[in-house]
This record gives sequence, structure tokens and C-alpha cells, in this order.
Amino acid sequence: MALKDDQIIATRPRKKVYREGDTVLKVFSADYSKASVLNEALNQARVEDIGLNVPRIHEVFKIEDQWAIRSDFIEGKTLQQLMDENPDKRDEYLRQFVALQMEIHTKRAQLLTKLKDKMHRKISDSKFEATIRFELHTRLEGMPKHNKVCHGDFNPSNVIITPDGTPFIIDWAHVTQGNASADVARTYLYLMLSGEEQLAKDYLKLFCKMSDTALQYVQNWMPIVAASQSVKENSDDDFALLSRWVNVVDYT
Repeated sequence: MALKDDQIIATRPRKKVYREGDTVLKVFSADYSKASVLNEALNQARVEDIGLNVPRIHEVFKIEDQWAIRSDFIEGKTLQQLMDENPDKRDEYLRQFVALQMEIHTKRAQLLTKLKDKMHRKISDSKFEATIRFELHTRLEGMPKHNKVCHGDFNPSNVIITPDGTPFIIDWAHVTQGNASADVARTYLYLMLSGEEQLAKDYLKLFCKMSDTALQYVQNWMPIVAASQSVKENSDDDFALLSRWVNVVDYT
């Protein structure tokens, strides 16, 4: 199979997304973990039937020495594109974004990895000193246990709005089951790391209002989620920002 550069619709670290007819191919770099690719495909397959608009996977295969996942192509624009193109409608799109995340949290998928288990592993793998890791493990273990579907990377670029207005949620590589407020903290930190500080604050305030969730409840997850996120390949600036969140105890 010969893929051409003019088929590329998205480029991300260590992966490229190509359009091929009514499907897309996510092609991973040759050094990408096979287990991670298969786990991503399995995660998406597990959320296909929980009542959300999700692109369906067709196959997982290899193109020479690179793994690839083929799934439905969804025609439309991302919420991020719509926000950028229509700044006067930002609040409307933000409300739609929060409503979609709240809908995700109403779903259950018992075979998904437990969020707490994943976060414990990531905290253990982080660069923080043992005393901080111990505090984070203790704090995480004390958080309420839920089994809500958590996207794990819910941001405006992962929501596609079709021409008829139907929202589709993509990129389920990091989905888990657990506490929804951890998922909200992850979205907030994503927006902060993206330089969207005002959007991050507005998002968090709106989510708490729409879901009747105490702001402090979400904030209690921030150090845990920041430590977990720090294990990813972050720039020095991103790691410094995440480290500040990890070391914060009280919020104002």
C-alpha cells in the first residue's frame, strides 16, 4: 500500500493520519509500541457500542514496518476549528463541548482499564521524588471510586461536528473508567498547556455549573492528574507547569 502526502489530514508526534476514501488510516512510527497500538484499537472498540457517536474501527494491520488502524472518516470540522473561525460563538461551542463530556460520563464500559490503576502506574513512573510520589499515591487512593467512562484526552480538537450538526468524538486511546472529575482536570490542564488560560478557566467554571460539581472537588484531582500527565513527552516548559500543579496543595 502506497500512501501519499496529499492524503495526510493530521500530523501528530510519531503518527500521521491519512484519508483513504470513506476511511482514515492512523499510521504509527516504526518504533511505536505494538502493545500501545493494539490497546488503542481495543479501547475504541469497547466504546463503539455504549451509545455515543464514535468512528468505528475496521482493521488493524501493518504497512511494511509500521502499524496502522483503519476507522471511519468523519466529514466535518473540529470544535477547535469552529471556535477559531467563529470567536463570537465561542461560548456556544464551549457549552456544547461540556455537554458532550457530561454525556460521556453517563456511560459505562466494564472492560475498560480502571483510571486509578493507570494513574498509580504513571505516578510511579514519574520523575518526582519518593516523598512526593508517596503523597500522590496516598491522595489518589483516598479519592472516591467511580466507574464512569472517562475519555482521557477530551479537548476541542477531538470533537468533530458534521455538516448536519452531529458531534462525533474521536481519539479514544486514553479512555478509562473512573472518576469524572479526573477527566475534567485533564481537560483543564490540556487547555492550560495549550496556552488557552482563559478558555481553561471558563471551561472549568462552566463544567462545574452545568454538572453541579464543586470546583474544589475537581481541583483536588489537579496534582494527581498533573503528575500522571508529566510522564508523557513534554517540553521543559510544560513539565515545569505540571510540576507547579503537583506541588500545589491549597487553591484560591
